[in-house]
Amino acid sequence: PRIAGRLLRRVRDFADAEGSAVITQAASARALARLEVDESGLDSLDRRFLKALIENYGGGPVGMDTLAAAIAEARDAVEDVIEPYLLQQGFIMRTPRGRVACAKAYAHLGLSAPQSPPAGPVPGDLFE
Repeated sequence: PRIAGRLLRRVRDFADAEGSAVITQAASARALARLEVDESGLDSLDRRFLKALIENYGGGPVGMDTLAAAIAEARDAVEDVIEPYLLQQGFIMRTPRGRVACAKAYAHLGLSAPQSPPAGPVPGDLFE
C-alpha cells in the first residue's frame, strides 16, 4: 500500500504537470513509463534483482546476502521491499539453498529459461 500510494501521488504530479486535473489511463501509462514501472508492476530495482539472479548466478540458487551485495542494496531492504512482490507474482521462489528464478522471470526479461530446473534442496541445508 505504501508503494502504491507513492506511485499514485507521482502519477497525479505528472498529470498536473501536463495540465490535466484528471488522471486518465493514458496519463497513468506515460507517468509509469517515466518512473520505469513496467506492465507487470516491476521497477528498475526489481529488474536489477532478477538480472543479477539470472545473469550473475545462473538463475540460482543463491543466498540473499549475495544478491543484496550484487545489486548494492541492504539485505533488509531487499527482503522487505523487493522479494515479497517477486515471490507473490511467481518471478522467484525461495528454497533451502537460496533464491531461484522461475520461468516467468526469464520470460519477463526476454531470456530463455534453462531446460532443466535448478538443483533442488540438499538434505541438511537450512533456510536463510
